[in-house]
Amino acid sequence: MLDIQFIREHPDVVKESQRKRGESVELVDEVLKADDQRRSALQAYETSRAEQKSLGRQVASASGDSKAELIAGTKKLAEQVGRNKTAADEATAKYTNLLWRFSNLVEPEAPEGGEDDYVVVKQVGTPRNFKSEGFDPKNHLDLGVGVAGIDMRRGVKISGSRFYFLRGDVARMEIAMLTMAVDQAQEHGFIPTITPTLVRPEVMAGTGFLNSHADEIYRLREPDDQYLVGTSEVALAGMHEGEILDLSDGPLRYCGWSSCYRREAGAAGKDTMGIIRVHQFNKVEMFVYCKQEDSREQHQQLLAMEQEMLEKVDVPYRIIDTAAGDLGSSAARKFDCEAWVPTQNRYRELTSTSNCTEYQARRLNERERLEDGSTRSVSTLNGTLATTRWLVAILENHQNADGSIVVPEAMRSYMGGKEVLEPTKWEV
Repeated sequence: MLDIQFIREHPDVVKESQRKRGESVELVDEVLKADDQRRSALQAYETSRAEQKSLGRQVASASGDSKAELIAGTKKLAEQVGRNKTAADEATAKYTNLLWRFSNLVEPEAPEGGEDDYVVVKQVGTPRNFKSEGFDPKNHLDLGVGVAGIDMRRGVKISGSRFYFLRGDVARMEIAMLTMAVDQAQEHGFIPTITPTLVRPEVMAGTGFLNSHADEIYRLREPDDQYLVGTSEVALAGMHEGEILDLSDGPLRYCGWSSCYRREAGAAGKDTMGIIRVHQFNKVEMFVYCKQEDSREQHQQLLAMEQEMLEKVDVPYRIIDTAAGDLGSSAARKFDCEAWVPTQNRYRELTSTSNCTEYQARRLNERERLEDGSTRSVSTLNGTLATTRWLVAILENHQNADGSIVVPEAMRSYMGGKEVLEPTKWEV
């Protein structure tokens, strides 16, 4: 949610942000008009309510005919107060509904355009030349099947399309990767956190996920009316809902580990092979609460954390600055790290880190206490540190001609010293 005072004072800035996102510029004027109507309606209600209280005091001290006249007046005034309250409630509801439709203000440095208009910030590592090594690379599913580690057929059998089993060394590799991510985060001062995966609608809405992509979220309706999260960001963002945080010693940092669920609505025919685009996966997510003036610095720190993890799994990757039209509604700016996938001959997203400034905190009423005793909204940020999809890049970039897979050196201590996943015969 945006600050209405900022919208009043800088409508052109908000309109420019809406334009860059490809969203309604007219919404700015609609909100300002609704804000005027709301304030006028509230003023009318408060004025009539004050008159009602004053008249009530007069009735208490009056007697005889004078009191009867005052009582008759209070009845008429009560009706007016009721009408004014209804008008104020309706005006407030209209204003609030419009205000919640805004996406976050885009940072000026974010590129313009849509999904394909990102800017490559950095490229790290060189993709392997498998041809010069004398063999064609296998895709991650064939590799996973070859080492008895990925079973799509039985996943589909019990749960439907885009579900899978991880087993054996591949399952252990995922656990190793996620554990390594948590260890790294803790070394940097993050608090390891196992989060709920079901949340209330108010929390899901507060984080900005119930927008145009709401159909990608699993919802449990009656009698529960809860949502399954697609990232632990949701639970971590809602953890301090309605609280005043103490940030005097610096940002509050969490590292959430959870299973995640996405319906992948609209993804028919996209990435149907393997575990790139699935309905359930595991993820370690970083989440930060900080002072408003520290959010940009914190954003760069989260990006550096993601790069540190990518260096450990030793895959070629690049960093892109996401264009304004491709930002999620809560992000003011977002950087993605994309790893090279040899069999697709392109980079695929492994991590995202977003600066959500005060957008989520306003919606969830999360504030900090200032030195003068007043409060203000905090800033929130998030960033992926590891997820199931990373296995795609690890398996494909570390494969050998015989179908074996070299375990990245940094992960070996998390896998009991295992250095290579060997091909294994099993019933697929």
